[in-house]
Amino acid sequence: MSSPDLVTIRRALISLSDKDGLEERARRLVALGVEILSTGGTLRALQKAGIAARDVSEVTGFPEMMDGRLKTLHPVVHGGLLGRRSHEADRAAMSEHNIPEIDLLFVNLYPFEATVDAGEDFETCIENIDIGGPAMLRAAAKNHPFVAVCVDNDDADAVLDAMDENNGATPLTLRKALAAKAYARTGAYDAAVSGWFAAQIGEASPDYRTFGGQLISTLRYGENPHQNAAFYAAGSKRPGVATARIVQGKALSYNNLADADAAFELAAEFIDEPVCVIVKHANPCGVALGKTVRDAWDRALMADPVSAFGGIVAFNREIDAETADALTNLFLEVIIAPGASKAALEILANKANLRVMLTGEMPDPSEESWTAKTVAGGMLVQERDRGQVNADALKTVTEQQPDDETVRDMLFAWTVCKHVKSNAIVYAKDGMTTGIGMGQTSRVEAARLAARKAVDIARENGWDQPATIGSACASDAFFPFADGLLAAVEAGATSVIQPGGSVRDADVIAAAEEAGVTMVFTGMRHFRH
Repeated sequence: MSSPDLVTIRRALISLSDKDGLEERARRLVALGVEILSTGGTLRALQKAGIAARDVSEVTGFPEMMDGRLKTLHPVVHGGLLGRRSHEADRAAMSEHNIPEIDLLFVNLYPFEATVDAGEDFETCIENIDIGGPAMLRAAAKNHPFVAVCVDNDDADAVLDAMDENNGATPLTLRKALAAKAYARTGAYDAAVSGWFAAQIGEASPDYRTFGGQLISTLRYGENPHQNAAFYAAGSKRPGVATARIVQGKALSYNNLADADAAFELAAEFIDEPVCVIVKHANPCGVALGKTVRDAWDRALMADPVSAFGGIVAFNREIDAETADALTNLFLEVIIAPGASKAALEILANKANLRVMLTGEMPDPSEESWTAKTVAGGMLVQERDRGQVNADALKTVTEQQPDDETVRDMLFAWTVCKHVKSNAIVYAKDGMTTGIGMGQTSRVEAARLAARKAVDIARENGWDQPATIGSACASDAFFPFADGLLAAVEAGATSVIQPGGSVRDADVIAAAEEAGVTMVFTGMRHFRH
């Protein structure tokens, strides 16, 4: 038998952890002639407001017990949700066992995610795992031909509006949409619980891994106009694009968000000094430290003034008015920073289409978290690249020893290189990138590309020579042959930082010795695909 289109709601079961707006919505249901069943704190809130509601325990004949753990897991409740009104056997069973039909279920789950975010202890988190709620939501969703299911206030409002338009009934299209959302919500909830539990027991690769997200916004399109796309929050409170406050500008695109994330994560690597990162197509094109935020911007722009046009800019400090004024002199897509002064925001507001995102704080680059990438038929999951090195971790492999200034430039170049698509080469000097070669199929070509860009940058800035002269060169992986290192030497690099570990390390070290450059090994690779 086909599902009916309009189904009149005569009885609703409401059980909410978040009771915001409960009274108003319940009164609308009562006005539409709906009988309300409820439990625990929700029932008490309704009764306090003078709204007629029956305790579920009256219907089941079974008291709530075990500190509320057991109240809705009962055949009368689930029979009322699962009973098919079009099946004679179901109707007969409901009649025989005095099971009333439940036409509307409104449940929001125990706040497990919020409890974890608040840093509560293990037992408190366990007690905030909802059992009855997900069971009821799944039951109601399965029986969507006859039952409307709501997981949040938006759903409840949609149902109430539909009832107003249809003399107390809901249409099938709405019930199907609500059912799909209910399964997605319980799936995301289970993902949060299972992910947290795996972390608690130190299980890095559980047999089953689930991911869940909540829609932040639909996007105009994906990487290209023919691709659909949407933006979801995965539940992490890590400061960044998913948690940022969008102050102004056009709607963010898929590429805007990806580039802003890349820029901000690189900016977060630097703590002690102001830094500016400019990104195009997920790769940094200009990165610089500065004495002030404005100084960092000027130097990052100088690092590649051509590529910066239409770029995404990230800072690790609050944007001041002076910096904001300078930013408005160039066409930019997005600015992301932990904050901005009132005066800065007033200046940036003159660029109405410019997106400005404020995160409140910087993410911790050493924080453990996971990234995922889909492949055909599966998913690749890995720990975020949290690898960092300091001066003490460097192993000098040449006779030439680096001085403090050289070490500073090498570590700066190495940190930037970590965020450049492989194969990656970064030249840097005085806390500023001077040439970046990214995404090449050979390391030697990456070194040459970065050098060619440095020549162009010198021409744009009116310099007598490229700033790679006297620079530090960073390579995200070892040099398999000496040719890549020699390309860096030819570009003017006087020091090189690389992981080491090639079977031809001895040849590369000999080439460095002969060229008179300093070379250090980090023992750590930073591939980025």
